[in-house]
Amino acid sequence: MAGIVANRYPTVTWYCPQLPPSPAQAMAGVMARIALWPNEVGFEAMAVVGSSLGGFYATWVAEKMRCKAILLNPAVDPARDLGKYIGEQTSWHDPHETFYFKPEFIEELKALDAGSLAHPKNYLTIIAKGDEVLSWQEMQDRYATTKVKLIEGSDHALSDFDDYLPDILEFLQLAA
Repeated sequence: MAGIVANRYPTVTWYCPQLPPSPAQAMAGVMARIALWPNEVGFEAMAVVGSSLGGFYATWVAEKMRCKAILLNPAVDPARDLGKYIGEQTSWHDPHETFYFKPEFIEELKALDAGSLAHPKNYLTIIAKGDEVLSWQEMQDRYATTKVKLIEGSDHALSDFDDYLPDILEFLQLAA
């Protein structure tokens, strides 16, 4: 998506950080970067995109900043789901890279629960029924008040992501 944004929308600022394992540190870093955003642009011109745990984080940021959010198979309750992964883990993007998921990260995740959505019209939630990691029904229930694109099939990684790019660009009002 970075290439598409850079090529088609050169005036759009793209920020896609590698987040640390600590949820508190991850969101502190994102919020520090957002604080540098030009005030004259306004947060209504900002959008966050997140997949899986990133969707959980994107929800938190969108609620804080009242900006748009694109959620791709978003995690609904990572504090519950990630408890069994305490210890050394392999990075999803690079199996040679490892990190340590600490027990205190569970409490950090609980602290980031955004609760009820104050601005559900700000969200586009893309949910794959074929998600092999997360429950699509739980995602649909959590984000029922948002604009939901429910996909028959696909997978957790949305390996057919390019098929949904037109919906995302339209929602962000970037469609040609």
